[in-house]
Amino acid sequence: MRILLTNDDGIHAEGLAVLERIARTISDDVWVVAPETDQSGFAHSLSISEPLRLRKISDRHYAVRGTPTDCVIMGVRKIMPEPPDLILSGVNSGANLADDVTYSGTVAGAMEGTMLGIRSIALSQAYSVEGSARLVPWETVEALAPALLEKLIGIDLPAGTFLNVNFPNCPPEEVEATLVTTQGKLVHSLWIDERADGRGFPYFWLRFGREPPELREGTDVHAVKSKSVSVTPLKLDLTAHEVKDSLAKALA
Repeated sequence: MRILLTNDDGIHAEGLAVLERIARTISDDVWVVAPETDQSGFAHSLSISEPLRLRKISDRHYAVRGTPTDCVIMGVRKIMPEPPDLILSGVNSGANLADDVTYSGTVAGAMEGTMLGIRSIALSQAYSVEGSARLVPWETVEALAPALLEKLIGIDLPAGTFLNVNFPNCPPEEVEATLVTTQGKLVHSLWIDERADGRGFPYFWLRFGREPPELREGTDVHAVKSKSVSVTPLKLDLTAHEVKDSLAKALA
């Protein structure tokens, strides 16, 4: 099995090194194509106004000055001698749950792989914060992901479907279960932080708030908060099929 790895935290991120060790429990044919710099929050964006710069780090390890989507396209269309059988995106430092999947470059890497017709899985690890330090239990995803991926690889998925996997913020021995979940709902928590530069001109940062999420049972948010691994099937088709009939009637 030929595997392509990417992420949104960048080529030097610890989560990418963890993902490579996980992938090598499945196959020796592993390729890494990841962003040169942190691309968190870039979602499913393309670099179409600037050129892509490619740098070879080592054998089968490449950095692209671009987004996770750019990296997947470069890996499949340019770098690899043949398309991969599997694309793994992550392991992201922080969970990608509920509405946040629409912002996530990690999820976008799997989304782009799916658009190219390749089985794709996004992996993320929840963490805690003490002061200004992130405490990421990488040992949890590294211990549990290999066996889980072996199962997920063997499942038949409909065209246009990919998997979003999130690991809880606890040691591996405390994980309760692996649950198939739906996409949850987060209270929107982005705020505008206005500041002034040295000349007094305003500039702005997007700032994350800490609104409590909706903990509905069966969702990805609830599973991860309950010390379970969440596996959520996502699809490319965003059509609200249940609205089509009422919309057609209104326009008739």
